[in-house]
Amino acid sequence: MTLTISRPVMATLFGVIVAFAVLTPLIWLINTRDWGIFLMLLAPFVIYGLIHAGRRLAEWVDPLPPPPDDE
Repeated sequence: MTLTISRPVMATLFGVIVAFAVLTPLIWLINTRDWGIFLMLLAPFVIYGLIHAGRRLAEWVDPLPPPPDDE
């Protein structure tokens, strides 16, 4: 018996794991280190990157149809 997982489930799991793995250390460093306050300047770029990665995962789950041939 083979285990098959659908693309939306895989994309959701991967997205949650990546977001947790990226944000948890960033939040911990901001909260516990004196120099962590400077990481707040990096936070918007990290969030933007995660949003971009989420959009790429959404495109992977439901790819756009190919353009029609204009012949």
